[in-house]
Amino acid sequence: MEGYRLFLALLASALLLGFLSVLFALVWVFHYREGLSWDGAEAEFNWHPVLIITGFVFIQGIAIIVYRLPWTWKCSKLLMKFIHAGLNTIAMILAIVSLVAVFDFHNAKNIPNMYSLHSWIGLTAVILYSLQLVLGFAVFLLPFAPVSLRASLMPIHIYSGLLIFVTVIATAFMGFTEKLLFALKNYKASPPEGIFVNTLGLLILIFGALVLWMATRPQWKRPPEQNSKLQQPNGGTEESAMTDCSKAEKADVEFNSEAAARKRNLKLDEAGQRSTM
Repeated sequence: MEGYRLFLALLASALLLGFLSVLFALVWVFHYREGLSWDGAEAEFNWHPVLIITGFVFIQGIAIIVYRLPWTWKCSKLLMKFIHAGLNTIAMILAIVSLVAVFDFHNAKNIPNMYSLHSWIGLTAVILYSLQLVLGFAVFLLPFAPVSLRASLMPIHIYSGLLIFVTVIATAFMGFTEKLLFALKNYKASPPEGIFVNTLGLLILIFGALVLWMATRPQWKRPPEQNSKLQQPNGGTEESAMTDCSKAEKADVEFNSEAAARKRNLKLDEAGQRSTM
């Protein structure tokens, strides 16, 4: 892998920034706000930023770059598809729960729903993400779609995924500003909570930039699988010679063992021939 050390440094930085973002979100709601609860009070709303940052930002970012982890390249493509889809499903569930918390809080306080640009773009992102997930399952995970359809839709799938990720981060920034403007009367004076949340926004911005950089470098793209059967005209499906990481390692061990056994047999044959001469 070209630039392996750089990739590891960027990956470690992204993971650190992602964890810090989640930690900052928890500190924000517990130290500066009312904590977390599910009773229609202010603390119920706080689930929204925590779950969005955890699922829709951090986990979605990891799902985007999971194919680029070089130590997973021995794993089958099907296994990595399941991991990619699983991470995105978790992010989707957390995003939906965060929306339920907001609507429930608004209804309990008689606050209108869907009146701000933040809410419009945020709901649009959730809907697009749901469509992306469903189409991804149907086209790339289930074995029914032909290879030609997968190949034609793959660039659209990649572009839309990155677009949704950027949209989510931009919507989070809008939500931070909206929340601080409503909650802080002295926001213009740069109070500690305002500075803290602005710092959280910078962490998310750098995290997103690192994810996008790693996801768009061609030299870090997962190489094509070797020894795989292409889909046949008679309806056969694509099959990988390695179904998972453990089988790949087992195959390497078996190959090395067979090679060593052949070498020992060759030496024994040569020794036997010399003894009969």
